[in-house]
Amino acid sequence: AASKAIDDVAEEIFTDAGIIAVRRLSSKDIARIVEHTGAKPIKRTGLKKDCADLEKCLGYCAVVFEDERLKHIRIEGGKGCATATILVGASTQEVKEERERIARDAASSVQAAYIDGVVAGGGAAELSASICVQKLRQGVRGMAAYGVDCVAEALKRPMMQIVANAGFNPLEKIEDAAALQSRNGNAIGIDCDTGEPVDMISAGILDPAKVKIHAIQTAAEVAEAILRINVIIRRRTDDSKSADIHQSEK
Repeated sequence: AASKAIDDVAEEIFTDAGIIAVRRLSSKDIARIVEHTGAKPIKRTGLKKDCADLEKCLGYCAVVFEDERLKHIRIEGGKGCATATILVGASTQEVKEERERIARDAASSVQAAYIDGVVAGGGAAELSASICVQKLRQGVRGMAAYGVDCVAEALKRPMMQIVANAGFNPLEKIEDAAALQSRNGNAIGIDCDTGEPVDMISAGILDPAKVKIHAIQTAAEVAEAILRINVIIRRRTDDSKSADIHQSEK
């Protein structure tokens, strides 16, 4: 593989030897080939090295073939890092970009799930967290208790929205799921097809744990920022009122 053109004589020599020569590849494509095959990239001047030195730069793969229908070359079974290519296409540029975004999100979710593990999906993990937060409510008083209630209610929202989108009563279904979670574990959710409680892990409905943790942390940061802004605005309003009172007294 070369980033520039290949001389006609060299290309003929490769063809006679049964070697596929690919020219004008981007640096990104060459880097992916190197990563998958375990090869070492060299410059044009590096071709003047001895054969023993060049052999150390060679990579390996089990299969290389050209797909004439899709007009691309596939490289499989490399001795380097395992990689995969997802081809995304659409009739318009806008749809293509949206599909690319979805594909990237899906790939990132799979990567996060592989590295940091998974939790029950369908809002079951959030509902379980809500139940735990409600247990902490017993020892809290004052405005802090109201804050705990808000957090517990917010954690129920993912499952409630999923159930509502499926056409069921979210208040009824979430109570059913919460009751079963207290007896049968924290993986109980609602089947959107039947409306019946189901074990999400057994059903294969999973979410990356890292994504869930990041989402909850972000929500907490946003809520904290809003509360701070509200306090600042109220204080400035109170200060302006007191200033008006002092001016009127004068």
